[in-house]
Order: sequence, then structure tokens, then C-alpha cells
Amino acid sequence: MLENYLPILIFIVVGVLVGAVLLALGFILAPHRPDSEKLSPYECGFEAFEDARMKFDVRYYLVAILFIIFDLEIAFLFPWAVVLRHIGTFGFFAMALFLAILVIGFVYEWKKGALQWE
Repeated sequence: MLENYLPILIFIVVGVLVGAVLLALGFILAPHRPDSEKLSPYECGFEAFEDARMKFDVRYYLVAILFIIFDLEIAFLFPWAVVLRHIGTFGFFAMALFLAILVIGFVYEWKKGALQWE
């Protein structure tokens, strides 16, 4: 019974070893030139220590919505494509409806100018 899990264990060990070796190589071979600009915190294109109630552009929300649209599309498209043969015509048209709703969201984002960054 346990011999069935041996390939999985070997795969995990090799993956951890490759990750550790590459991480160690990065620390050993990378140039170490600290700079105050590189070490400063950065988030969302704003200075880190300003007023918490400051206004910022709504385009950040539009980009987030755009990411969610494409992320959901890919997350649901792959399993659907795998079982398409089993779910038949109903499954095909259900996914077509889902994709149509996502396309409407994409067109809305496009019209609002979320794809044009200034």
C-alpha cells in the first residue's frame, strides 16, 4: 500500500530540494546593494505613510474587477473543458451564458477606460 505513495514522496522531496537550492543560489550570487529607495515600503503606487483617508483613483477598482473577470473565466473554463464530453449540450450552453456575462463585464471595463492607463 505504501509503495503507491513513494513516487509522490520522491516528487515532493525533489521539489523542495530544487526550491532550496535555487533560493540559496539567489542569496549567494545576487548583488547586495541596499538603497533607501529599494528598502522603502511600497503599496498601490502611493507613499506608505500618508493620511489613511486620502482619495485615490477609481481605476484601481476597475483593474481589480478586470482581474476578477479573467481569473474567474480561467478558473471555470479549465474544469469545464475537461468534462465537456460528459455534460453535453446543456453544459455547453451554460458555459456560453457564463462567458457572455463575462464578456459584458469586459465591455463595461473597456468603455470605462480601465485598459487605458495614463
